Amino acid sequence: MAAHRKHRKPRLNPFRGPAARTAGSLALAGAATAGALGGTGHAEPARTPAQIKAQVDQVYREAEAATEKYNGATEQIARTRESLERLRDEAARRTERLNSARNALGSIATAQYRSGGMDPSVRLGLSSDPDSFLRRASIAERAGERQAAQVAEVRRELTEIERVRTEAGQRMADLADRRDELARHKATVRQKLNTAERLLRRLTAEQRAAYASGGETARPAAAPSVPAPNARAAQAVAYAHGALGKPYVWGATGPDAYDCSGLTQAAWRAAGVSLPRTSYTQISAGQRVSRSALAPGDLVFFYSGISHVGLYIGGGRMIHAPRPGAPVRIAPIDEMPFAGAARPA
Repeated sequence: MAAHRKHRKPRLNPFRGPAARTAGSLALAGAATAGALGGTGHAEPARTPAQIKAQVDQVYREAEAATEKYNGATEQIARTRESLERLRDEAARRTERLNSARNALGSIATAQYRSGGMDPSVRLGLSSDPDSFLRRASIAERAGERQAAQVAEVRRELTEIERVRTEAGQRMADLADRRDELARHKATVRQKLNTAERLLRRLTAEQRAAYASGGETARPAAAPSVPAPNARAAQAVAYAHGALGKPYVWGATGPDAYDCSGLTQAAWRAAGVSLPRTSYTQISAGQRVSRSALAPGDLVFFYSGISHVGLYIGGGRMIHAPRPGAPVRIAPIDEMPFAGAARPA
């Protein structure tokens, strides 16, 4: 019996070692899967329509902030491309001048070769007409000065061409960075908009329609009681009225669709004033004005990140492009956190 017990294999504990870890992992994965499929996991708490609308508002604000960054990256790409074109033109001009300087230098070198490069004192001693030789020597000296000038010109153009190439290389790197940035902001905008769509699908058709209207109006309103401070402001307001009812499309600047800063930029462009592309740069365009001094045509900005802008039309109202699914419309400026105002010149 003792010998038999001596050779008996020890009993393995199935809850120790790698087998136990594998079983535990499978159990956790199963629990997670069950939760994802709505089994024994905890379901997401139901939200009221008001909570869903508040969450959609937040997602749209985040999407608009990303849209303005997308617009900024687009503007920077355009400026970088223009800079690259100028550098390419400069490089072409300098290359042409370099070739001309090299040709002139080559002509001088050829003339020297043909003269034999003889020492001047030797040629003077062998010359039968010293006066004529001295005149030719004076001409040769001036040719030497021209050669030195041509050499200096070649060196200068080579240095400048290298500078232009270096700067162009930096601009190309900047362009690549801006394109990467553009792609990131574009992906963020799409992700936010998709999230908003998923949230809105939880509402009934009637609730979605009520959310889309938002208590605002896309119908033309009566002219503001406060007159515009100048003809250009009046023209910008008239343009904004003409855009009422047109859809919001992120990145759009008209004439068929707009985002918020695209609308204000287009309105003031129609009045002959060039504004920057984004809301956070438009606030620095023109004269800053207080809320109490607002006049039709002023730009009104909202949220701490200056992520939304509208065009003030008087009476505490503005025309703005609110968000996807909501067309250009008239709204009170009190409906969003006011961040500042500017009056374009």
